[in-house]
Amino acid sequence: MTGKKILVVDDERDTLEVLEKRLSHAGYSVIKTDNGKDAIKMAKKEHPDLILLDIAMPDMGGGEVADRLEEDIDTKNIPIIFLTCLFTKEDEAVQGHEIYGKVFIAKPYNSEDLLKEIKKRIL
Repeated sequence: MTGKKILVVDDERDTLEVLEKRLSHAGYSVIKTDNGKDAIKMAKKEHPDLILLDIAMPDMGGGEVADRLEEDIDTKNIPIIFLTCLFTKEDEAVQGHEIYGKVFIAKPYNSEDLLKEIKKRIL
């Protein structure tokens, strides 16, 4: 077990539940929220080792959440991986997995690929 903490942010409850189960099974401690405002509060309070962040959310998009976290001295060094349905697997191949200067993984995602990306960023 790694004991590393991951904050999962997605406005779809089913996605949160599936990610929590998969990440917990892989040995990660998971905290989750369904909106951007709470994500910022939780990141400041919990100091996760990594954040999985949906881009398209109704209250505050993932890009804005990432910007706010990067502006804060307490959260600016937390790695972020965007999970999004705004881009496809083909976009991943062409863009090299990056959007807004962050790695992104297209939904639907492959669990093994997601875990590999997480492991690259959490030492």
